[in-house]
Amino acid sequence: MVTELASAQPLPPVRRRPGMRLLQALVRDRIGAIGLVLVVTMTLAAVLAPLIAPYDPTAMSNQRLAPPGGTFLLGADEAGRDLLSRALYGARTSLSVSLIVVTGAGIIGVVLGLLAGFFRGWLDGVITPAMDVLFSFPTLLLALAVVAARGPGTENLILALIIVFIPSFARIVRGTAMTIVKEPYVESGRAVGLSNTRLIFKYVLPNAVAPIAVQFTTSLAYAILIEASLGYLGLGVQPPQPSWGSMLSSGKAFMEMSMWPSLVPGICIMLTVLGFNLLGDTIRDALDPRLRGRAGR
Repeated sequence: MVTELASAQPLPPVRRRPGMRLLQALVRDRIGAIGLVLVVTMTLAAVLAPLIAPYDPTAMSNQRLAPPGGTFLLGADEAGRDLLSRALYGARTSLSVSLIVVTGAGIIGVVLGLLAGFFRGWLDGVITPAMDVLFSFPTLLLALAVVAARGPGTENLILALIIVFIPSFARIVRGTAMTIVKEPYVESGRAVGLSNTRLIFKYVLPNAVAPIAVQFTTSLAYAILIEASLGYLGLGVQPPQPSWGSMLSSGKAFMEMSMWPSLVPGICIMLTVLGFNLLGDTIRDALDPRLRGRAGR
């Protein structure tokens, strides 16, 4: 009797072929295509930096603040280092740090959000207030506090940014889980004896893929900005390893003599963040049924 009742319940609204829908949106949406091109270009530049960089990014020369052209295609900084090579290796630093941070924060945040939203009770009573406390701090201020407490360096920078981005993922997944557990098909699954783990991975998590994907993309853009901000303040990746933020910081003192040491990393940051934001908007429009009609703008 229970089986017959469960079979009569409506099937879960499983979205069909989200990858195909996203691909179609990218083809139709010029803005999304521009974002994808920017992201792919910057990613390839970061991955292929050792192969395409014309010089060692830490090698100094006597051509200090040289303008673009000649020996250095994009000019040289105050120490005579090739700006193009440093920008390419800076892309490796920014993108790798951001990817590690957002992936780590996403995994932890998704797990916490699932526990809080699916099981509720005392778990929700512990997890949600903790996330609210972290979320109440200004993002950059919280990252600054963690890095200042533990000291500058790549490892501490990654730890600080992971702590910063966990609440965003946890809140989104918690809200989705709280909505899905009330659906009839979840109740039917419980009635036929499905375990909580099976319910989470079969019904709750698949329905949270769209908001997680959007949050992941936009968080990458924000992580790049924060990493560059901390690098600018001298609390990020330490020399001689190049990063866009530290390049901006070292170049600001020579703006009257040459704008290129600051302009090159600034443009790199702008294009990368713009690409991830445009791509995130397209992913949201393609996977969110309430906004799907806007995907062809």
